[in-house]
Amino acid sequence: MAKKAPSGTPAMVALQKAGIGFTVHTYEHDPAATSYGLEAAEALGLDPATVFKTLLAEADGVLVVGVVPVLGLLDLKALAVAVGAKKAAMADPAHATRVTGYVVGGISPVGQKRTLRTVLDESALTLTRIYVSGGRRGLDLGLAPADLVTATSASTAAISRSRA
Repeated sequence: MAKKAPSGTPAMVALQKAGIGFTVHTYEHDPAATSYGLEAAEALGLDPATVFKTLLAEADGVLVVGVVPVLGLLDLKALAVAVGAKKAAMADPAHATRVTGYVVGGISPVGQKRTLRTVLDESALTLTRIYVSGGRRGLDLGLAPADLVTATSASTAAISRSRA
C-alpha cells in the first residue's frame, strides 16, 4: 500500500514531512477581531499563555521571524540582539505576506515559502505544549516547543516583553 501524501496547509505538510506530531485546532475567525492570537485562545478555550503569535521584522534589512506569547509584545531590541543585528523594525505586512506565503493573522512559523531565521521566545520552553498559527486565520496547531525549534531551526531568546 502506498504511503499517504501529506495534506493540509504548508505548515501541516512541513510538520508531517518532518515526522513531527501536532494537533489541529480550528475555530470560526471573526473578521472584526483585532488580536488574532487572543481570538484563537478564547475561541479554542486555551490558556493564552500557551498561544504564540508569529511576527516578522526586519533586522538590519533582513527579514526575521519572532514567535512570542500573544499576551506579550515583540521586543524589537531584544530580537535584534538575538540575531546579531543593530536594530529591528516590524516588517511591512504586505511584504510579510509575499515572503511567507501566508496572510497576516495566519502566518505560521512553519512551512513558509522562504526559510527565514526564526527566534522563539524562551518562555515557550517552560511549557509542554504551545499553539501557533497553522497557516490561515481560524487554524492553530499544538506542538511541543522543542518540536517547533526543530521544525524551524529556531534559536531561543528572551524576545517578549509584557504589555504596558
